[in-house]
Amino acid sequence: MSLELLFVALVGLAIGSFLNVCIHRMPRGESIVHPPSKCPGCGASIRAWDNVPVLSYLILGGKCRSCKSPISMRYPLVEALNAVLWVLVYLRFGTGWHLPVLLAFVSSLVVITFVDLDFQIIPDRIVLPWIVIGLVAGATVLPDPFLRAEPLGWANSLIGAGAGFVLFLVIVIASRGGMGMGDVKMMGMVGAVLGWKGVLLTTFAGSVTGALAGGLLILFRGGGRKTKVPFGPFLALASLISLLLGQELLRWYMHGRL
Repeated sequence: MSLELLFVALVGLAIGSFLNVCIHRMPRGESIVHPPSKCPGCGASIRAWDNVPVLSYLILGGKCRSCKSPISMRYPLVEALNAVLWVLVYLRFGTGWHLPVLLAFVSSLVVITFVDLDFQIIPDRIVLPWIVIGLVAGATVLPDPFLRAEPLGWANSLIGAGAGFVLFLVIVIASRGGMGMGDVKMMGMVGAVLGWKGVLLTTFAGSVTGALAGGLLILFRGGGRKTKVPFGPFLALASLISLLLGQELLRWYMHGRL
């Protein structure tokens, strides 16, 4: 198990490096496979030995080898975050055909978070394919995060995708522009992977964390009630809560109700 855990962490770091490419290029409409990565300051191509996740950043002191311009700390943070999430998913759900699907899902949430923070968009290139992937995987290999001994099932996945899409479409219409269609499609994706219970918990947890962050923004940065805060990162965080803690939260809620 320790070797498997190490392998998952190392691959998670490597994929985290690729996620940085996706975060930078996807909202700009650029290819995520070509050309090779380069320094945003001087345009010099980044050598393979300078592209080792986290380690290269530390060795280079957070600067480009060629021009010495600073490199954002976000790069190693994204790599480390993805590795940590992969380890948590592995420890939570173990190995099986479901594992690569769930690992890819959490990595997609990382990309959505940082793209939405920078550009206030949620890329269709991520969420639309994931609705289809989630429906297929939900009908075949995915476990129910709220009842891990049970498969998610096609009905739960389909109802979840529909519920997430329709619920947030109603919210978008009611908010008159307070939310975008990207959030609607993202919740279709979340529902397909986590089922209808995941939609409910993600909506609740996302609303709570979003409200807290908005309140802190107003308190410490002087924002007003109309200050726009991207909601995608909070939905991503809430989706992770549903995936990793859904069973415990459901048990706690049901116990409290008894």
